[in-house]
Amino acid sequence: MKFEVRKLAAAAAVGALYAALTIGLAPISYGAVQFRISELLCILPFFFPASALGLTAGCAIANLLGPGAGIFDVVFGALATLLAGICTAALGERARKRGNDGWLICAAACLMPVVFNAPIVGMVIAYASLGEPGARGFWPGALVFGAQVGFGEAAVLFALGLPAMRYILKNPALRGLLRRIA
Repeated sequence: MKFEVRKLAAAAAVGALYAALTIGLAPISYGAVQFRISELLCILPFFFPASALGLTAGCAIANLLGPGAGIFDVVFGALATLLAGICTAALGERARKRGNDGWLICAAACLMPVVFNAPIVGMVIAYASLGEPGARGFWPGALVFGAQVGFGEAAVLFALGLPAMRYILKNPALRGLLRRIA
């Protein structure tokens, strides 16, 4: 019982930290080109799968309280975060089973938030800016917004997330801490 409560508490702390960082750094966290420093936390499901739920809740809260694109941003932004978290956790599980924690698997884990957020959030921003998918310019707009969101995601995850993953993997104390939580 304590083990499950510890997981839930840790996931909630991750979600709260995600929301606080996103809202606290609002000028760079929202819009078509967003550099959410909080996205650095999206590497955590690789080590601690339950953190995907915390990240999802934190994203929903940040999008609800921030100057985002409304309810669609809350729902679909959180969905993108959940899907990325599930895939990142699966990559972490695969890495542990195979004893492979090299650069390539870490890069693939960092790529998951980019893969899901770019198209999903790109379409949400296009919808908020241009109207329904049938509206003139929606699909070209969704492509442009998706590329902008993807650029911001990739910048944060590959400039900060990948080195952080490699550091955690090389640090026995941090790995042990995350194993105890997971």
